[in-house]
Amino acid sequence: MGIKRFEDIIAWQKAQDFSLEVYKHFKSSKEYSFKDQITRASVSISNNIAEGFDRSSNQEFIRFLYYALGSNSEVRSMLYLAVRLEFISKEKSTKLIHQSNEISRMIFGLIKSMKN
Repeated sequence: MGIKRFEDIIAWQKAQDFSLEVYKHFKSSKEYSFKDQITRASVSISNNIAEGFDRSSNQEFIRFLYYALGSNSEVRSMLYLAVRLEFISKEKSTKLIHQSNEISRMIFGLIKSMKN
């Protein structure tokens, strides 16, 4: 039995949790453009999974999964920069990067299963 709704996709669930963590950490940041960019990119991960799921074909879904991967990589890159700019602690960044890597593995797994 296949997945019937995007809400059932574990990668989507994890991406939602990840976005929540990013928002919580950067909520009070005065670095508005940085905060806007990292939070938008974090939301884009789960949104692309959802949007792709409801597209008309597996090829379309795969395309949106790659967009989700790109957004996830963008957030991860910004987390490394956030440490260097002292916007976030190394420990918090490491935790978030671990979550990001887990989401990437899940999305790659989805892509692989869609291609087979």
